[in-house]
Amino acid sequence: MPRLFGTDGIRGMANVDLKPTIAFALGRATAHRLLDGSGALLVGQDTRRSGDMLVAALVAGATSMGVDVHRMGVCPTPALAYATGALGYGAGIMVSASHNPADDNGLKVLDARGAKLDDVVEDELEALIWRSDELTGPSNARLGRAVDDHLALDRYREHRLALARRTRADLRVIVDCAHGSGSAVAGEIIAATGAWVAVRFADPDGMNINLGCGATAPAALAASVAADGADVGFALDGDADRCVAVDEHGRVVDGDQLLGIIALDRLERDRLDASTLVVSVLSNGGLAAVVEGSGGRVWRTPVGDKYILDGMLVSGAGVGGEKSGHVIIREHTSSGDGIVTALEVLDIMTRTGRTLSELAARIPLFPQEQRTIPARHKDQWEGDLLLVEAVRNAEAELSGRGRILVRPSGTEPALRIMVEGEDAARVLALADALAALAKERLN
Repeated sequence: MPRLFGTDGIRGMANVDLKPTIAFALGRATAHRLLDGSGALLVGQDTRRSGDMLVAALVAGATSMGVDVHRMGVCPTPALAYATGALGYGAGIMVSASHNPADDNGLKVLDARGAKLDDVVEDELEALIWRSDELTGPSNARLGRAVDDHLALDRYREHRLALARRTRADLRVIVDCAHGSGSAVAGEIIAATGAWVAVRFADPDGMNINLGCGATAPAALAASVAADGADVGFALDGDADRCVAVDEHGRVVDGDQLLGIIALDRLERDRLDASTLVVSVLSNGGLAAVVEGSGGRVWRTPVGDKYILDGMLVSGAGVGGEKSGHVIIREHTSSGDGIVTALEVLDIMTRTGRTLSELAARIPLFPQEQRTIPARHKDQWEGDLLLVEAVRNAEAELSGRGRILVRPSGTEPALRIMVEGEDAARVLALADALAALAKERLN
């Protein structure tokens, strides 16, 4: 039986792979394992049409175990994380597939701190899901109740507005909300810096989330920044826990460069905790070279922002994140928050007087190509001797002046291949060749 939990919760095509029965069972399992019949569960969702269906199933499951459920409604994932920890909830569940297409959805479970669960706890929850019918719930008088708690989003908004007001940013800013859950709050919070702000892609209809916009498709934002003469653009993803930026020339500045900008600024001000930046194995070697060359240390973790946070807690680092745009600034938040990332970048631009292009130029990245190959047998790639030999030969061709990373996706039925090196043409050719072979061999 395949594992339900991936690198970012349970995810699949809504009502096909991810059915209401799974959400119902997860509600029961979470109530039993994390709340033990006491305390309340906070549930939020992004703007997908399937969100209402899955929230209803979660509510039914948790209340059947005697746990009260507070519905936060449409909110960013970092808002749910903040409210879960700050307002004393026993656990939280976010219904979102983040950057995935609208037909997908997901279930992300948070503990009482608002942090993602350890793998061991996820395994325990998964075991309970498969036998949730065996869990015994209370009689009518002790069933849980479901209530709306939109004030929880207000508490998040107030906290982030306080961060924004610390900075004066007399800049022209465009924010791409990906028709997602940042649509209701991102423009207001960023405008509190004093910047002129225009909001784009903030009209969700349940089916247009991430469609031709957002952090995974920033071309439309780049065109808008260039056409409108803005100083900077920020693209969130569907649940607003990611951010990529666009400079004043319309060029995309990805998560690795944003991490480098933040880390260098803090190193220079002696404000980078433990002089350490935590990144995943996918982050560019150029980022590591710049940070280490400036006297900092780079700590790598497996892919997934929960592993980034674990690495930060172990190393004492205050900043960490991923190339995808998940950035954690621990003095403000324990999870990736695209809005906080934007505020940090605006603060640096304002204090230094540098444009985003000037800041990004300090983080030269090595040529890197990533491929996502749909693969029915993604977890079996190491058993294919021909593919393994091809990877080994490609590594030899790089002659120690680059690296290759092959891994099964934790969020979809696909194999991911990353090739990095000094020669852009060679990197491109190797990535294409490995991707073509993987497609042939694993399907």
